[in-house]
This record gives sequence, structure tokens and C-alpha cells, in this order.
Amino acid sequence: MTIRLPAGDGGLRAYEPREEPFAATPGTPFTSRTVFSAAHVVADPFADSTPDSPAAVDWDATLAFRRHLWSHGLAVAEAMDTAQRGMGLDWAGAAELIRRSAAEARSVGGLIACGVGTDQLTGPATLDEVRAAYEEQLALVEESGAQAILMASRALAATAKSPEDYLEIYGHLLRQSAEPVVLHWLGPMFDPALEGYWGSSDLDAATDTFLEVIAAHPDKVDGIKVSLLEARREIDIRRRLPQGVRCYTGDDFNYPELIAGDEQGFSHALLGIFDPLGPLAAEAVRVLDTGDAKGFRELLDPTVELSRHLFQAPTRFYKTGVVFLAWLAGHQSHFTMVGGLQSARSLPHFARAYELADGLGLFPDPKLAEERMKNLLSLYGVNQ
Repeated sequence: MTIRLPAGDGGLRAYEPREEPFAATPGTPFTSRTVFSAAHVVADPFADSTPDSPAAVDWDATLAFRRHLWSHGLAVAEAMDTAQRGMGLDWAGAAELIRRSAAEARSVGGLIACGVGTDQLTGPATLDEVRAAYEEQLALVEESGAQAILMASRALAATAKSPEDYLEIYGHLLRQSAEPVVLHWLGPMFDPALEGYWGSSDLDAATDTFLEVIAAHPDKVDGIKVSLLEARREIDIRRRLPQGVRCYTGDDFNYPELIAGDEQGFSHALLGIFDPLGPLAAEAVRVLDTGDAKGFRELLDPTVELSRHLFQAPTRFYKTGVVFLAWLAGHQSHFTMVGGLQSARSLPHFARAYELADGLGLFPDPKLAEERMKNLLSLYGVNQ
């Protein structure tokens, strides 16, 4: 059986889907790396939503997907940009997501960390207002029992006048945090509003400020997440961290080599691509747990082409591909996103994502994935 997919030149080509999925079994957390999957939210397709209205979330399907990730030993990074923070999910929705997911984590014994930002601020803000917004979200995450991830703030990027403003805000938050946090540096390819974060568009200068924050409070920083899509810069930062501070790669282009590491260290992981790759990624890390770095790379290296496809520019719309693959894999019954972002990628993009994911065996039921792909194609006028 074949399926006709867009060929990229205006025509169609035949593709023969895989018949058997990749064989992955649930398992316990890993021993050699801490691995977070930044998880997406499932929209409620029956809600009467309008543009700019609050997000309508299907809580049952959203929490079921988190249980899926936990069952494979992955930790969940909740309410991050993968969950459409600032791209359809407002602070009220994120707060509810944090409460529900943290409670679900406790009930199943899953590891969870949650994003702390300032997205309740919707207009120009002072530094004091930025600090207060961060404090409000930090308090909620800590009250939920989850670890906090201090996310980059659009409001701080717009308000800060110098690196010293970043040092002051982050220093204040780290001093008052109850437990060590993860610091998240999200590059402008993921969010253009974060250009010049840490007080400079010069990445070397920004890196120095970032490391200064950590050096001043090493006991309050569990680790850092670097999402700049520059492997060499991440390795340089990793080697300059204080003893005991982890590096969680957020590089969805170069994650296999960064997680595998070198003679001077390795990165843990906090990745959006581990949402669709969950079971396969978990299997690879279990191989790495045995000391078999070669076997780890043999499993994970072939996934990079899919990841680079989903995260191609404009990178911030990678969420559309993530949710599309979740639908094909049967984790949700529809391809609808909060904010209507299912329309953010083209049919040829979806077709290539399907082909790459199918080739990796990511669909538990390949026939279901094929049927759903054909349904989507028919909406675009492609008859099989």
C-alpha cells in the first residue's frame, strides 16, 4: 500500500508507509542522564474559541500525554514554550496546567519541573513589575511541589537597560527560591522578542553575564538550559559551569552529540523534540546508561533530520509539527491547537514530517497514522 504525498514541486509522489512501529517498552527513570521532555498541551476542539480568547484545553488528553512520557522514564518540563506559553496559552491557563500536572506527577511518581515567567504582563512594565510577576509565578510553582525553571522574560528583555538589570532581577529571584532552579536561556530563533537577552546581542558578552549570575549563586542553580542551537557555545558554557551545576541541552539540532558528551563532560536534556520522540529517546538513553555511547548514537542520530525539519525557521512554530505528530500517533483525537496554530505550517511540511516520523517507527499504529494523513491530504484536495 502506498500514500501519495506532495513532492515539493507542485506534484505528488508515492510513499510506502512502514508496517511495524519501533519497539519501545515503558521503563524506569534513567541512571546516567536526567532527561526532560517539554510537553505540548492538547486543545479542546469543541470549545467555542475565538482569536485572542483564553485557551481551551482538553485536560484529560493533556494529562494522559504526560502519563505516557512518565511511563517511559522521562521527566516532564511543564508550561514551557512547547506548551505554547506566549503563543496561545496565557498565564491563567499555564497556572492551571502547572497545578494539574504537578498533582498528576505526585499521583504517579513522575518527575516534573515547571516554567516560571512573566507572561501575566501584557504591556510595558517596570523592573519592579517584572520582579513581582516572576515572584508570583515562582510562588505558584513552589506551592505545587514542582521544581522551578526560570524562563527568559519578554518583559525583562524590553525593560532592562543593561546587564546589571539582569544580574539584579535574577539574583533577587535566586536568593528567595526555596530550592535550586533551572535557568533557561531561550534564543531569539525561538522567540524574536528575546533578542539581546542578558543585556547584549553579542553572544560572548551575554554568555559572560549569564555565567556571572550562576557563579554568584551556585547553590541555588540546579542547572541551565541552553536553547541557542549552537553546539560549540553550549559545550563552552558547560565547561565553564561551577562544580555541581548541570547543563540541560535545549539544542534540538545537535542533541545526540551533546548528550553523549566528550572526555570533559556531557549535557543532560530538556528538549521539545523529546515530545514526539519520547519512547525512542528513552530507549536510547537506557542504552547510554549501560555505557554504550555508540549504541546510543546509532538510535538517536537518525532522529536529527526529523528534529531539524520540525524546528526549521521560523523555529517558534515547531509546536505545530509536534502536535501534528501527536495526532498521527494517536495521543489525541484531532489536529487542533490553541490559538489556531495548526495552520502555521504548510502541507509539504506536514507530509515530510509524516514521512520522517514514519520511517523512524514513531507511530504505535502505522495504519492509524496513514489513515489520518490521508484525511488531512483530502482536506487539501489530494485524492488517493
